[in-house]
Order: sequence, then structure tokens, then C-alpha cells
Amino acid sequence: MTKEVILWTSVFFIFYAYIGYPLTLMLISILRQRPVNKGAITPDVSLIITAYNEENRIREKIENSLNQSYPKDKLEIIVASDCSSDATDVIAASYKPQGVKLIRASERKGKESTQKLAVDAASGEILVFSDVATILTPEGILNIVKNFNDPTVGCVSSVDKFIDPDGTINGEGAYVRYEMFLRALESRVTTLVGLSGSFFAARKEVCRNWAVDLQSDFNTLLNSVKQGLRGVSDSDSIGYYKTIKDEKKEFDRKVRTVLRGISVFMKSLALLNPFNYGLFSWQLFSHKLCRWLVPFAMVSAFVSNFLLAGDFVFYQIIFLLQVAFYFVALLGITTNLFSKNILKLPSFFVVVNLSILNAWYFYIRGKRMVTWNPSQR
Repeated sequence: MTKEVILWTSVFFIFYAYIGYPLTLMLISILRQRPVNKGAITPDVSLIITAYNEENRIREKIENSLNQSYPKDKLEIIVASDCSSDATDVIAASYKPQGVKLIRASERKGKESTQKLAVDAASGEILVFSDVATILTPEGILNIVKNFNDPTVGCVSSVDKFIDPDGTINGEGAYVRYEMFLRALESRVTTLVGLSGSFFAARKEVCRNWAVDLQSDFNTLLNSVKQGLRGVSDSDSIGYYKTIKDEKKEFDRKVRTVLRGISVFMKSLALLNPFNYGLFSWQLFSHKLCRWLVPFAMVSAFVSNFLLAGDFVFYQIIFLLQVAFYFVALLGITTNLFSKNILKLPSFFVVVNLSILNAWYFYIRGKRMVTWNPSQR
């Protein structure tokens, strides 16, 4: 009986984390919606581009930023270099006549530490953060700023999209679409739980207590909530980027992202108190913690199912289905058989949860990730 309870509790937990939570949000959205009161406003904006050894892409990024349709006299462009050792700083400095400011860290301390230098120097009322690898539409900044016409909005996330010439779907593409759908639901009901680190914006007052050792996109959202504001996703603000070609580096990126997220979460446990933060506490628990506990539920479901399979035909069938799922995932990981097919999803799901397990292992061992190397896409 105990093994059955463990199995079905684990299955329910996985279902809730990925399907039950968004379904509940959909039901809540029928009764409660908080639309964003957008407006054609043009406050002073500082665009902060953090870079480390980006000599191959920084010029394209700066040109993309200079081509924004936002009023030129109200847009400040800052390239914040984390003590780059290549030609990144030289290229960025060459754009000084066009108003681009270069801020260079005296020593390499990581992305958030470098961002803080730019935040402290920024003159804009609204701060926009964007990675070098992310390409914005000409209206990107204009669109994301419109959301701040609503006084309840503290930060805004873009929508992530791949640059995919043939338009085919792959595992990560489907996963990103799922995340964007979930963020749209959260925005509709109350607030986001996380921002797209590649392109997001925030009011300057939200960024005043900038933490140099915590993931900036997640922490900025939490700071907004602590100040009684919310984060929203804007479907008109799109950040385009390519998939990482090296799958090993992509796995490492996932581990780094989750590890940094866990670090922020553990320092913000007070936000789980529903008496102080209401619906957001449930969202934070469901979207973040439940998702990060899924790999443990997968392991317990597999082991308990294996122990039950020896006595019941029903559980033998379920166990064979689990084995088939992991077999398909293994094929997707080790071959290119499903590289352009929906069957890539099982392998991506398994890889994501393996990366979460790795992140927990590093966190428990006391490892933290502050410095970073940009992902080559």
C-alpha cells in the first residue's frame, strides 16, 4: 500500500507541476483578470547590455540597439563589460560618438556585479536589460516601456522566440512556448514568477537594492513583489535568439540557471507566506519549487513502480510505459533521430530534469555560480 501511495503521489506531483498549475491558473483567470493599462509613454530609458568577451557579436548588438525606434534623446545605451579580455571594450568604445557608454569592471566578478555598475550609473527612469545574443525588433524598447504606464507594474518580461528559418518545432522550442504560455496566464491573473533574463525591463526604484550575487532577472521580479508591484509578460516585446549548438554547453547553461534560481529562492522564503503575499506565494511554490522537485518525483515514481510490477499486471504495464518513455528519451539524447520532431520532447524533458538534479547537487555541496561565460549560439 505504501508503494502505491508513493507512486501515485509522485505521478500527481509531476502532473500538477506541469499541467495542474496552468489549468488552475486558467480557471482562476475566468474569475479574476488584471489587464495592463498600457500607454504611449516615453520616459528616459537606460538600455544595459552586459558583456564578457563578446567581440564577435557586440557590434551587431550595438547596431541593433542604435536602430531602436525609441526617441534618441531619451535612450541611453550602456555596455557593461565584465572585465573583458578580448576586443569587446575597444569595439564598444568606438561607438562613443554615437552616444554609447562603456562601463568596464576593474576585475571580473560576474554578470550581476557588472550590471550593478551600470545600474548605479544609469540616468533612466526605466532600466532595460538585454543580453548580447538577443536581437530586438526596432519597436522592442518602445513596446516594453508602454507597460509602465500602469502604476502597478514594477517589471516587464519579453517573450522568447527562436530564429528558426524553416519554422520546424523541436524539444526546446516546444518547452519555451509552454513557458511563454504559462507566463501569459500568470500575467493575466496577477503577476509573473520569473522574467526572461535575455530581455526585461524594470523601474529604477525596483533595482536600487541590487544584489551582486543573485540571479538578476528572478531577483528583480521578487523585489517588485516585495514593493507591492507586479511583473507582467508583454507579447509585443520579443527577444529573438538562436539555440546553443553545443548540447553539452546547453546542459551546463540549464544547470547554472537552476542553481542560480535556487539560490535566489532560498533567500526569499518569506515570500511563501500567503498571509503576506497572497496568491503569489502559491504561484512561487507551484512554478518554481514544484518544478525543481519534479526529478525527485520521477525517481520515486520509477522505483515504486518497479517494486509494484512484480505483483500486479496493471503496474507491469505502467512500468513498461515508463521504460518506453525513457528509451525514447535516450534515443533522442544519443542520436539525431528525433532532432526535428515532437518526439524530441521526452529527451528534452529528461535532460531538463537531469540538469535540475545536478543543480541541487551543487547547491547542497555549497557551490554557487556568479561569473559566467556567454553561450555561443
